[in-house]
Amino acid sequence: MNTSLNRRQFVTGATAALLATALRPRPARAQSADKITLGLIGCGKRGQWIANLFKKNGNYDIVACYDYFQDRVDAFGEKFGIPVERRYSGLQFGYVKFINSKMDAVVIESPPYFHPMHAADAVAAGKHVFLAKPVAVDVPGCQSIAESGQRATAKKLVFLVDFQTRANEFYQKAVKRVHEGAIGKITFGEARYHCGQTPTRQGEARNESERRLRQWNFDKVLSGDIIVEQNIHTLDVMNWIMQQPPLHVIGSGGRKVRMLGDCWDHFSLLYQYPDDVAVVFTSKQYNDGASDYGIMVDIFGSLGRISTKYGGAVMMLGKDKEYISGQTGDIYQAGVVNNIATFHKMITTRDFSNPTVAPSVQSNLIAIMGRTAAYERRMVTWEEIVKSTQRLDPKLTDLKA
Repeated sequence: MNTSLNRRQFVTGATAALLATALRPRPARAQSADKITLGLIGCGKRGQWIANLFKKNGNYDIVACYDYFQDRVDAFGEKFGIPVERRYSGLQFGYVKFINSKMDAVVIESPPYFHPMHAADAVAAGKHVFLAKPVAVDVPGCQSIAESGQRATAKKLVFLVDFQTRANEFYQKAVKRVHEGAIGKITFGEARYHCGQTPTRQGEARNESERRLRQWNFDKVLSGDIIVEQNIHTLDVMNWIMQQPPLHVIGSGGRKVRMLGDCWDHFSLLYQYPDDVAVVFTSKQYNDGASDYGIMVDIFGSLGRISTKYGGAVMMLGKDKEYISGQTGDIYQAGVVNNIATFHKMITTRDFSNPTVAPSVQSNLIAIMGRTAAYERRMVTWEEIVKSTQRLDPKLTDLKA
């Protein structure tokens, strides 16, 4: 049976009936002596990498896995000792069996387009949620994540979004002092995400839809484009420091170097904040022979500045010669390790406040706001973007059920 992966269509008709029958919430365990049982969605390279970190934590058992592609499911299952009967694949029926299987929590590492649906279904099934960034690729998706976070809290479930920078002690200390007024009034800022091309994914693809799904990081709709899928790390730090969304944004970008897929390979934007404060943002994602790559934010104030680099130095120079500095080192892994530990602590201590959801949604909206301004070559306001009803549709019409 062929079907489309449009989020609205996925939960209608026979599939909706199957989900309504299958999603029977089970009370999530919270006893500190118990290991948390996990199911993982998205069994590719990052899925295997993060599963290793959950396993090394020692407080989790990985008991189920799901991916559209059977080869990925089998490779994951073999590596982590998951029985064949708990390896689920396919578009609909395998997914429904997975989400209804017995486990305490779901780790979502699927292409970002599917995050809102996977998160909503996991919460509906009574599972705690550990969600990769970005949370969504469009505004309705962001709204869905916000609602899922609220439902999780109401159902006494943990919902954590995995941003590594917010779990780093040096980022936390420096940003806290900025919020306390250490650099005075913010005057302007610069933010950038410059890197080389991301790698291609391997595996058999029987048709164009499967090829796009294999290479989702090069697909505008499945990834949200580089500004949403990758650059959100920088924009989230900008949002964290600024403590409010921008008033509007203008900018441009394009695709001049990276010809695989349809994502752009560079963006240039100007985010305008209240009180005549502007932050310039630029990004590139292609190989140009340079070594000065970085995920950086510099915010300047009347009394000092804060300068951050993902994997490099975080520095805050404030009034009265106050100075905070630290190396973030292997933040890519260390941040995830911290979040995995926090996830377990929140579950076992029954902390269902879920503080990562709201700022993650706001940062995602800021990224979509910038993407819209660049795509359409016009000014886009915050008020406009939060009211947007535009849904991205990948039109993956030839995938197996």
